[in-house]
Amino acid sequence: MGKLIIALISLSGSVLANTADLQTLIAAASPGETLLLPPGVYSGPITVKVPITIDGNHQATIDGGGKDTVVILTTNGAQLRNLHLTHSGESYNQVDACIQVRGHFNIIKDNILDDCLFGIDLQQSDHNIVRRNQIRSKPLSLGLRGDAIRLWYSMNNEISYNEITDSRDTVVWYSKNNLIAHNVTTRSRYALHFMYSQSNRIENNRYQDNSVGIFLMYSDGVVLKNNQIFHAVSATGMGIGFKETSDVTLENNQIVYCATGIYLDLSPYQPDTTNRIIANKIAHNGIGVLFHNDWQGNLFKQNQFIGNHTAVAVQGAATARRNLWQGNYWDDYTGFDRDADGIGDTPHEIYAYADQLWMDIPETGFFKGTALLEVLDFLERLAPFSEPVMVLRDSSPLIHPLP
Repeated sequence: MGKLIIALISLSGSVLANTADLQTLIAAASPGETLLLPPGVYSGPITVKVPITIDGNHQATIDGGGKDTVVILTTNGAQLRNLHLTHSGESYNQVDACIQVRGHFNIIKDNILDDCLFGIDLQQSDHNIVRRNQIRSKPLSLGLRGDAIRLWYSMNNEISYNEITDSRDTVVWYSKNNLIAHNVTTRSRYALHFMYSQSNRIENNRYQDNSVGIFLMYSDGVVLKNNQIFHAVSATGMGIGFKETSDVTLENNQIVYCATGIYLDLSPYQPDTTNRIIANKIAHNGIGVLFHNDWQGNLFKQNQFIGNHTAVAVQGAATARRNLWQGNYWDDYTGFDRDADGIGDTPHEIYAYADQLWMDIPETGFFKGTALLEVLDFLERLAPFSEPVMVLRDSSPLIHPLP
């Protein structure tokens, strides 16, 4: 077990005069030792090249002074904990961050990270743990903030129990087998964004008041379970989006009060694969499920469609019938259950009437939900001007929502 070193440093007031003092102290520590910093504000940037633990005891701040990255880990097996890290540089090219990780098996936990362009940046770094950190970007407009957490070619990491506020994205590039669980993200752009990243797990996160909850692009084999996504209500807001993404399990998530609940674009993309969308609550969205095109390969089973303005829509007046719809609950189902088996006696069918107008002619979207379009839709259903298009057919709709 590593030796505990209490850093008794002569401070001018409570501020360490220069970076070299703290850097020298870190460099002098032996592998496995714990450096316990006394209360105070220490100057950064610093680099950690040996596997030591730096513990701020919730009373030590490392201030980057507005240049570069505050702390760079270039070792394996180090720990940063109970620290306040702040005031990085503003270079996007250098990825100025509170913490850059360039090693494996490191632990970053219980820290407060703020006024940094990027929060935590992991590049080609595996088996790290990022847990219980509070992360906030610089006070810039949404598009100019850096990412709260960024993984690039990084595998088998755990990102858990973090609180992210007023950042841009948490983004995962070319990274496999990571666990992202129990995080809370608010007032950001993409709470979670995957690009070319396979076989990751996303569980028990809460994403609220972001532009987009979760977006998967070219990222196969992802499992999303027990997540809560609320209030993605910007003009392009969506709860969960798929772009050319295959073999996904989307199960037991709550997607509520979003402009679009689930968005599917050419997904699944790989031949002979299926996206499994099971037992999700899709409620009070502008559109519950939106298909960008007439596509196939998605299984919708035991989902609850409640209070959506439009439950399912397909752009281009096409249908979603090539997907399998089975045993979902639809709050507008009008059939009966005479044998009391919990399943409707007749299928639930959704047709596109005048309510498709706002999708065919985007300018009319301004009137979506207004009395004008509702009256037109009512008249079209009462006496159709043309043959309506069947969007989908659920042969065994549930009579009652699942608990």
